[in-house]
Amino acid sequence: MEKTVTDGPEHRVGDVLRVSCPWTPAQVARVAGRHAFVVWPWAEIDPDSRYRWDGQVAMPTDPDSLEWWQGVFHTEPKPWELSAGDTCLVGVPETLIRVLDIENHDPPADRGRLPRPRTTLVVAHVDQPDGTWDEEEGQGFVIDPHSSEPLTFELVSRADPKVSRRRG
Repeated sequence: MEKTVTDGPEHRVGDVLRVSCPWTPAQVARVAGRHAFVVWPWAEIDPDSRYRWDGQVAMPTDPDSLEWWQGVFHTEPKPWELSAGDTCLVGVPETLIRVLDIENHDPPADRGRLPRPRTTLVVAHVDQPDGTWDEEEGQGFVIDPHSSEPLTFELVSRADPKVSRRRG
C-alpha cells in the first residue's frame, strides 16, 4: 500500500518538495552551550501535554554540525552571531526536501505544543552530502505539514508509486 498524507495536501514517499516559511521576527531568550534559544513566534504551549515545552526552539550555533545541516528553519542573523535579548528573523528559505516516510498519529502526537500533529513527514535535504536517504543514519528529520508555522510546500517531483521507497 502506498503511503500518503491523510489529512491535507497529499504527499508520497519519494516526493521532492520545495518548502519555505516567511521570515518572522523573534526574540533570542538565551544562548547556552551550542544553541541559541529562540522564542518560537508560531506555536502555542500545550497545557495538557505530558511535556513542559517552554515556547523556545534551540537553534544550533555550530555551522558544521549535523543538527544545523538537517534543519530547515534558520535565523538571520545566523545563530552563532546571536546574543540573549537580540531580535532576529526566523524562517525557512526555499529548500528542496525528499519525503522518506509518512507517519500518521492516532491519537495526535504529544510534542508539548499545539496543534498536535496527526501526520508528520520524515524528510531529508535533496542535496545531502552523501546522497543517502536513511533516517537511522542521521540523515532524516521530521516536519509537520500542518503545523502552526506558515510553511508552504510545493511539489517539485512526484514519486512513482511503484518504486517509491517505503519504511518498514
